Amino acid sequence: MKRCSALLGLVVAALLALVQPTALAVPSESPAQPDAAAAEFNVKHYGANPKSRQDFLRASTSGLFLHWGERTAPAHTSCSAWESDVTGGGWTPDYWVSEAQKLHAQYLVLATFHSRLGYARPWPSKIPGSCSTERDFLGELVAAAKAKGLKTILYMTDDPQWHDEGGHEWLDSAAYSSYKGSRVDLTTRDGFGQFSYDNFFEVMDRYPDLGGFWIDNDNAYWESHHLYEQIQQKRPSFTLSNNNEDTPIMDMISNEQKTGMSPAYDYPQALYTAQPRLTEADFKLPSTGAWWYDGSNPSVDKKLTLGRLVTNAGSSVKALMAETAQVNGKFPANQASFNDFANGYLGPIWESLHGVEGGGYLYGGLKPGFWNDGAHGITTIGRTDPDRQYVHVITPPSTSVLKLRDNGYRVTGVTNLRTGAAISYSQSGGTLTLSSLGGWDPYDTVFKVTTAGRTGIIPAGTYTMTASASASGHRAAAAADGSYATYWDSDKTLPVRLDYDLGSAKKVQYLGINQREDSVSYVRSDTEQSARIKGYKVYVSADGSTWGSPVKSGTLPSTRGVALIDLPATTTRHVRLEVTSTYAASSDTARYKRLRIDETWLGSAYATSGSRALEPGSG
Repeated sequence: MKRCSALLGLVVAALLALVQPTALAVPSESPAQPDAAAAEFNVKHYGANPKSRQDFLRASTSGLFLHWGERTAPAHTSCSAWESDVTGGGWTPDYWVSEAQKLHAQYLVLATFHSRLGYARPWPSKIPGSCSTERDFLGELVAAAKAKGLKTILYMTDDPQWHDEGGHEWLDSAAYSSYKGSRVDLTTRDGFGQFSYDNFFEVMDRYPDLGGFWIDNDNAYWESHHLYEQIQQKRPSFTLSNNNEDTPIMDMISNEQKTGMSPAYDYPQALYTAQPRLTEADFKLPSTGAWWYDGSNPSVDKKLTLGRLVTNAGSSVKALMAETAQVNGKFPANQASFNDFANGYLGPIWESLHGVEGGGYLYGGLKPGFWNDGAHGITTIGRTDPDRQYVHVITPPSTSVLKLRDNGYRVTGVTNLRTGAAISYSQSGGTLTLSSLGGWDPYDTVFKVTTAGRTGIIPAGTYTMTASASASGHRAAAAADGSYATYWDSDKTLPVRLDYDLGSAKKVQYLGINQREDSVSYVRSDTEQSARIKGYKVYVSADGSTWGSPVKSGTLPSTRGVALIDLPATTTRHVRLEVTSTYAASSDTARYKRLRIDETWLGSAYATSGSRALEPGSG
């Protein structure tokens, strides 16, 4: 959807507001924190309180998504009859809050003013135009959630196209026109935009404790009337989340959990919005059926659901889990049973999923993804303690050994988080090896890894970067400037060279690369493919003029997270990375030959701090 030109400056400023506060340094001895400039930016854009309105979302792991309205089975066409059945059935907000707590969620999203559910407003609105209840269901939920330390976010739709869904007209243009004193057709995008615009302000006035709005797409009326800017001014604590469209002024982009990945639970393989942008994945817990209760009781796939939750956490992606509440608010038996199971299952490993960031990305941490012998999983790293890390093995290896790159961390201990049992480990050549493993958890075996910082990484500030080609505004220096908010762009030039001048001869052992996570990591379609490095060559030179033959060449896998290239140990001043090909085919014109690198660094030595081999029967 096109933006009006008057908003361009505001949109750009908002994009910076989303990115700048979390610009972090290249992995070093400990993750960097937001700098003074970012704090100043927060004050300027978010008011006197330097804490960003995004804080609670950034600190969250997951939320509970509730699609619940007039068309919840059994469907109603009378607003008063639906409300009567909701109340008569024993609806209580405490039930939803309790179930969210079982899922270990930090927020709830209520989707009742929904285009496919009858456009009902679960609060006593003074604005005519669609169903509005006399009982304040929204207000009760906001208060109940707040009492337990959770936030409630309200879903708002921009879309009138389902106004006569099921053969019933859900919108009352005549009543709204009378209220406004002029003719407004609610079945048009502009007319509905005006109606929903008024509702935004009514909600803001009524519910100052609301957490914010979760918005389906955009509406031109909202944009032309500067709705988002007014929300931020009127309620600076409210977050704005957007579904499907990555609208820069919004705090977060959310998308339905995509399918087609292998493993099936790894949604972030399809992520196309680079962090530190706040991102969210929303997915259904029932295996089949609509997003809302349709009268059925489908099963919940524990492996898929827990895999999604864990993998999202391991990618710093918020997981919005949708359950299908019945008219009385209760969940079908299979979903209620899963919630009880999740409550007991997640508790013992919660420290590995909450208060952490995804490992292998801008926060540092051990390398996630595809490991040895068919194993796959993610890593997490303590948000305030980078020496506290976790390895989540969702798909176990076919052997009793797990190997993953240590990314320079000196490991001091490994235990099974659930059992507390010590695990045998060793470090060599940049790899952490866990041995004598068995008794894998069917969903997520978690190893707690303690470290003593990182070693052998040459500080980015000590070398100079140049490139054979760069796009305007994205020069080579951005590939090693300590900020993941900036990146080098090769300007769709291949082959292309990225050169490091260390200033003086230093030992070089390996090269670390974090590419821009703004494309899928597989072939999703002819026009949506990976923009990651495929073929590469690495050269070294004493003088920066004579390079000779490559010391290493090969192919990098099209996978997310840090990529590491081991080199023959050498002492040199100049290093050159030459990228000869990337993964996207010419049919994907947006990503063909596109290369973007957030941060890259050189390692002078591997971490070899120690190992622990357990005696038989110990631990």
